[in-house]
Amino acid sequence: MVAGPKKRLRLEPRFIALALLAALLLLQGCMALQVRHPLPEHLLDQAQIAGLPGIRAWGDSLSEGLEQTAIESIKQELAANHGKFDPEANFLALSGGGGDGAFGAGILCGWTEAGTRPRFKLVTGISTGALIAPFAFLGPEYDARLKEAYTTITDKDIYVVPSLVKLVLNLGRIEGAASTQPLAELLERLIDANMLQAIAVEHNKGRRLLVGTTQLDAQRQVIWNMGAIAASGHPDALKLFRQVLRASASIPVAFNPMYIKVKAAGQEYDEMHVDGGVRAEVMLYEDALKLFTARKILGSLAPERPRKLYLIRNAQVYPEYESIKPHIAKIGSRAITSLTKYQGVGDLYRIYVLAQRDGIDYNLAFIPADFHPKRASEFDTKYMNEEFDMAYNQARAGYRWSKYPPGFEPANSQTAPGKPGR
Repeated sequence: MVAGPKKRLRLEPRFIALALLAALLLLQGCMALQVRHPLPEHLLDQAQIAGLPGIRAWGDSLSEGLEQTAIESIKQELAANHGKFDPEANFLALSGGGGDGAFGAGILCGWTEAGTRPRFKLVTGISTGALIAPFAFLGPEYDARLKEAYTTITDKDIYVVPSLVKLVLNLGRIEGAASTQPLAELLERLIDANMLQAIAVEHNKGRRLLVGTTQLDAQRQVIWNMGAIAASGHPDALKLFRQVLRASASIPVAFNPMYIKVKAAGQEYDEMHVDGGVRAEVMLYEDALKLFTARKILGSLAPERPRKLYLIRNAQVYPEYESIKPHIAKIGSRAITSLTKYQGVGDLYRIYVLAQRDGIDYNLAFIPADFHPKRASEFDTKYMNEEFDMAYNQARAGYRWSKYPPGFEPANSQTAPGKPGR
C-alpha cells in the first residue's frame, strides 16, 4: 500500500502482508519496536476483562461460560414469551469481506421488504460481518442505519494512510500500514448508548449476539458475548463493545491491531487482537460454542422445534480470473486474497457438515459470480451501492438460498445461486 495521504487505493483483504514482509525483516533489527506488556502464555486461561468476567471465551476449547449462556438464553426466552418458545430457532452467521459487506447489508434490507425475514435467536459476525451483526441482531428497525453504513462511506471513513515517506521512515516502528482511527470515529456515530441498551434488552429476552476476534499472540480465536457486554451495566461497556468491533475488522499489517486490557494473577496485561478472519471467515460451530448441547443438559425443558441456519458470505466463492503483473505487491495481494477466499469456502463446508449432523437446515448466500463491476478502492461508494442494490433486489424478490456449500450440489439439484453457468 504505497500512496500519498490523499490517494485512494484498493485495499484488498490482507494484501499488504506479503508486500511489506521483506521490508519489515530488513528493518526490524535497526529500529525500536513499541513497548507492550503482553499476556504470558501460562496465564492465557486466567485472563479476564476487569469487572466483566465470563463475557468471552477461547473459540477452540469447550467454554462452560458460553454453554451456560446458551442454557440461560432458553430460560430467558420462556420468561419473555410467558412460558412459550418461539416456533422455530433461526441462526445468522455473517462473514468477513471488507467493503463487500454491502452484499450482506443488501440481503438483510431486501429480506425485510420481502416480509419473510425471521427474528434471529443467534447472530454471529466476523470482520465486516461483525460490523453488520449488531444491526442484524436488532432487526428491521435498524435497516436504515445499516444501509447508511454500507452505501455512504468511503475509504477515508475506515482508515488513513500515511505518506510514502512517513511509511518508509517509520516502517520498523509502525503496527500497520494504515490507522483505523476513522473507523473508531464511525463506530462512535453508529453504535451509541441507545443502541447498546436495545441490544441489552434483546439479550435479556434470550437472544445472543457473538463476535469473533483473533488474539494474535496466542494464535487463537476469541468469541465475545456482545449482548452480555451490553447488558452488564459496566461503565466501559460501550467503549469495549466498539473496541471489539474495531478489532474484528483490523486486518493485520494493513491496519493497526487493537490492544485490549486484561487482568490475570493480579496484574494488568495487553492482548493484541486483530481481524477475526485470520482464524475463520465465518463463525458458528466452534469448539467453545456448543449451543446445541443445551438440549442434552436441559432434557425435557429444551424446545423441540425446527432450527434454521442462514450464512451470508460477503465474498465471491468461485474463481475469478485476473492477469497479475509480475510485482511483489500484486503477487502477494493475489496470493493472500486467494488464500482468504478458499479458507472461507472451507468454513462453509465445515459448518455444513456439522449442521447435517445436528439436523439444522442449512441456507447459504454469497455474491453471484456474474457480479463483477470495477471498483476503485475497497470502500468504493459507487461499487458498494451497486452491490447493495443487487443484493437488495434479489432478497426482496425472494432470495434463492443455496442448500449446499459451493461445488457440493448434487447432480440432480438446481443450480446454486451465483454459480457459473447460471
